[in-house]
Formats: sequence, structure tokens, C-alpha cells
Amino acid sequence: MKMLVACRFPERALADLRSLGSEVVYEPAVSAEDLGKHLRDVAILIIGRTRVAADAIDAAPDLQMIVKGGSDISTIAVEEASRLGVFVSSSPGRDSVAIAEYALTLALALDRSLGARQEAARAAERPEQAPAHGLQGRTLGILPIDGAGRELARRARAFGMRVLAWAPTVDADAPVVRDVEMCAWPTELAQQSDILVSVARPGAWQEVLANADVIDNLPSGGSFIHIGHPGAFSEDTLATAVRHRGVRAALDLWLSEYRSDAIRFKTDLLDLPGVIYTRGAAGGTEQAREAIAEEVVRIVRRFLVSGEVVNCVNLLERSPATWQLVLRLRDTVGVMAAIMDAIQDDGINAEEILSRVFVGAKAAWCTISLTERPSTDALDTIRGIDGVIHMELRAVV
Repeated sequence: MKMLVACRFPERALADLRSLGSEVVYEPAVSAEDLGKHLRDVAILIIGRTRVAADAIDAAPDLQMIVKGGSDISTIAVEEASRLGVFVSSSPGRDSVAIAEYALTLALALDRSLGARQEAARAAERPEQAPAHGLQGRTLGILPIDGAGRELARRARAFGMRVLAWAPTVDADAPVVRDVEMCAWPTELAQQSDILVSVARPGAWQEVLANADVIDNLPSGGSFIHIGHPGAFSEDTLATAVRHRGVRAALDLWLSEYRSDAIRFKTDLLDLPGVIYTRGAAGGTEQAREAIAEEVVRIVRRFLVSGEVVNCVNLLERSPATWQLVLRLRDTVGVMAAIMDAIQDDGINAEEILSRVFVGAKAAWCTISLTERPSTDALDTIRGIDGVIHMELRAVV
């Protein structure tokens, strides 16, 4: 099996991939336009920001899995991968600490007007005395309180800040962050925040920030920090808030590729004094890269060793099956083949098949999810197969 690593990857992680017994080709500089030429005999593709277009996937008949180093899969033609039965996995949350650290860096930079002070220093001028409030005792709003948001909350509490947050859903299994007050609506969060931080990872909640009056509800003189995709907020609304209400803004935007011909972020915001703009810097620490690489290796190892697909983003959460055959079988040659022949002869599609073997490898438990109810004749045929110990038909509800 051949793997192509088409992104920067730590040497230690490359060694871990090679130890899995596959051929590993390291081409970190391959472009989106040339990617298809490198995929002809590749089974596993590992990428960073490089775009994976539909034609590149079409040119890769041996491709089984695409693993994204990070959480943003918007650069991958996921629909085409799904059509051709190619798994797409991501490695979310591994850069959460780096993003939290960068958000606090931007909060401090805005509070102390570092951009204006640096420009004044270079021009040998006295900077305007913009007020620096300090962070202690101020209110930080986090939108949403996900992995990076929880890391940010912990660090903000160490600065002596009051922390508010909002989340589109409540994850009962998520770690609890002490002393974080939850708001019912994003606008409520904005109204109470001296500093509002949004981290726009891929997800439907981004529309909340873009469509709701979140920025309009920020207090005059407040700060807005956005890390993520540019389309998750209204640029015009933010520009108006900066011009007329003294809102301070810092943006770290995630664009698809670092290339001279890539789509550039163009907005009047960049011409406004005091606005801080960086591109994809929030998660760019060596610690984050190592953590993401470790997760990528884990995903690949699990796939090769057990066939399990970790963090897969293009599998149906629930199959369209309406009926399920539950069977206890003898673990012998030909039993499953005979069952599948009976299902095929009935003109029914098997959506999912799950089989587990008991200790001793004498018997197995199998479930087969079906698109239709099998006929009585097909059920009688399956019951009569030598090796079928028990069969039960269940409606999927």
C-alpha cells in the first residue's frame, strides 16, 4: 500500500507512518493542479491546506482514504469522495491550545494598540494615547465554547477575567470549565462582552454569527477577535463598528492555500487604523503540528490494523435501511455467502453488514441492514441454510 504525504509533516511522524509497512512518499510542495498526477497508485492521501478537487480523486483508482491534518475539510471534494467510496477523515481539536494562546495574544495586542504603536515607533512619532484597559476584571465572550473555547476560558480565568460563552448545542461529554457563564443567545453574549472571540471552525453555527446582529450588539469601544473563515461574519458590519463605534478588531483568517494565485481576502477592514490581520497563524505552533501529526498517524494506523475509520466525516449517521436481519451463525465457510445469495435473489440491497465472532471462533453474531422487507420465501430460505442457528427480522425505528 502506498501513502502520499502532501503537506509539511514532522520527521518523527513520517517514521511512524513508514513503520506501518507501507510505502510513504513525501511531497509537501505538491500543488492542487498537480495532485492528480501523484495519486494514480496511492491508497492513502494525507493533506494540509492543499485543495483536493474532484478530478484529482477521479484520477486515483486505488485511493481508499483522505486524511486531513486539521479540521477544515472545505478544500476537499467530499461529495466526489463519497460517490467513489473514499473515506475522508479529519483531525479536529489538536490545535486548540495554539488557537487559545493566539486569541489571548490578539486580545492583548488590541488592548495595548500594538499595531498603532509599532507604526508610530517606525515613523519616529509619538503614538496617540489610545486607552489600554488591561484584561483583569474585563468580560470575555467566547463563541462557541468548543475545544479551543474551553482552552481559552481556562487561560482567561488565569488573567482574572469574567468569562461568558455560548454554544449551539450542549455536549454532555465535554470537559467542564469552571466559572464560565453560559448565555442563551449570541446577541446576549455580545452585549455583555468587553472582548468577543469567535472561532469559526467548519459547522452550521457559523451562520449564526453571519446572520445575527452579534457585532452590532458589541459595546462601543469593545474588541472583536475572529479566528477562522472570513465568510462567518459580515465585513461591512464590522467595518462600520470600527469606524463609528470605536470597536477594535483582530482577524486571523483561514484561506484555502498559501499561493500567490489563491483567492485573497480583500476588504476595507484592512485599510482601517488599528485593525490587526493575519492569515492562518493561530494554529501554527510546532506543538500543534506535532499533535495533529500524531492524530493523523493514529487514524492511519487504526485503518490499516483494524479497518476502523476514525473521525470520518462522509459516512451516513444513519443508513436508509428499514429492516434488519439479526442472525446467529456457525463460523464456517459459505454461510454468509449463502445468506447474501438469498438476499440478492430477492432483489434487496444490503446497506450495512456487521459481524462479530465469539471466543473459540465457532459462532458469530451478524446483523444485515436491508432497504426492504424480505419476502417470506427469502426468509424461509435463510432459515434453512446449514449453519444458521437463529434468525430474527426487526423493523428499524
